[in-house]
Amino acid sequence: MMSSAPGSSSSSESRPSLLLVDDDVELCRLMRLYLNRAGYQLTCSVDGRDGVAQALSGAYDLMLLDVTLPLLDGFEVLRQTRRSSSIPTIMLTSRSLSADRLNGFDKGADDYLCKPFEPEELVARIRAVLRRSQAPKQEVGWQSFGAIRISESSRQVLSAKVEVDLTTVEFDLLLMLSRAGGRVVKRDALTIAIQERKPSFFDRSLDVHISHLRAKLGRAGAGIQTVRGVGYLLATGDPTALRPAATEEYVR
Repeated sequence: MMSSAPGSSSSSESRPSLLLVDDDVELCRLMRLYLNRAGYQLTCSVDGRDGVAQALSGAYDLMLLDVTLPLLDGFEVLRQTRRSSSIPTIMLTSRSLSADRLNGFDKGADDYLCKPFEPEELVARIRAVLRRSQAPKQEVGWQSFGAIRISESSRQVLSAKVEVDLTTVEFDLLLMLSRAGGRVVKRDALTIAIQERKPSFFDRSLDVHISHLRAKLGRAGAGIQTVRGVGYLLATGDPTALRPAATEEYVR
C-alpha cells in the first residue's frame, strides 16, 4: 500500500520530471500521489505508442515502463526509444521471469523492478538511476584505450574514430573498467556500482550489459575481456591476450 512518502521542499520547477508508461489507471493515480510527495513530477501515458512519443519529447529525466501495454509492449517501446534517446529507464512489471528481465536489459533498460514492489524501493532505485545519469563530470579531455577513446566530461565514446551511443549503464561500466588500468574488476563491484545493490546468485544483467557494450564497440569490444569466475577487464594494449596485471584485483 502506498502510504506516506518522504517530503520535499523543492519547487515544481526543480523537481525531476518522470514519465510512467502503464495502462493501470489506478496505479498511475497512486504513484503520482506518492512520487509527488517524494519530490518528483509524474506524467502518465497509458499506451505504448504515446509512451514512445512522450519519451522522445525530451521533457523527462527518467521513464518508468510497464511491459504489458496496448498498441506496443514495453520492450518495443524501449527498443524504439533507444534508437534516438538514452533516457534513463526503469521497467516496472509483473513479469518476473529471468528471460523477461534479460530482455529488458537487452533492450537498454537501466533497472528492472517486479510488481508488486515497495514504493520506498522504487524511490531508492529512481534516485540511484538519476544519480548515475546526472553525475558531475570530473575529467577533462579524452583518454585512449587502444581504438577506444573516452571523454568523461562529455560522456562520449569513440570506437575506431566513430562515436558510439551508449546507455548510462554501458558508459558507467566502460568508465569503471577504464579506471582499473588493465586490472580485473570483480563482478560484484561492477554490479554494485551500476545498480547500487548486491546481485543475486542468478542475476545475469551485468553480462547482458557487457555483451551490449562489446557489440556497440565493434572490433574494439574484444578489449573487454572476461576473467571467468572473477569479473571483467579492459585491456589497455593488445586485446587478444591478457596482460600480467590482469590477475590483480582492482581496488578503487
